[in-house]
Amino acid sequence: MATLLLFRHAKSAWDSPGLTDFDRPLAPRGQRAAPRVANALTDAGLIPDHVICSTARRARETLALALTQWAADMRIDMTREVYEAHDGDLLDLIGETIDRSQPDVLAVFGHNPTMEDLADLLAGEGSDAHALRRLRVKFPTSAVAVLEGGSGGWSDLKPGGMRLTRFIVPRDLPDGSRRG
Repeated sequence: MATLLLFRHAKSAWDSPGLTDFDRPLAPRGQRAAPRVANALTDAGLIPDHVICSTARRARETLALALTQWAADMRIDMTREVYEAHDGDLLDLIGETIDRSQPDVLAVFGHNPTMEDLADLLAGEGSDAHALRRLRVKFPTSAVAVLEGGSGGWSDLKPGGMRLTRFIVPRDLPDGSRRG
């Protein structure tokens, strides 16, 4: 089944005024949340076999923390395009990636409002109504929108073509990270 994970970067720090937005690191809260969310994805059997990640520092650090929970071999593409993308741009980038690698589970580590806008754009008939309402209210840091294609697989990657099956938010998860 074609599954797309739209993972918003974890909470970033704002206490270094000399840093550019691109270079902001994660805050302690983000460092705790990212592995918990990755652990929840693992528990749900949602480990990506391909990742696209923004090259912004906070996105790279979020991915690094997620990788501590994923004992899997996966392809990772780092690109600034994710940092600068709008929803349509990101949809095109995802489409190009799928054409090249045909992953079962593709994760994108990126930024808002693009992650929220793209999840809302893709979510169509059969989406979890509660998850969609929550996503539209707020797509917080470290949250993940899980979208699945139907019988058409990745050909469902189009506006309204996928189903939002869950929306994982860190505050809904138990404290602590996977051990062992």
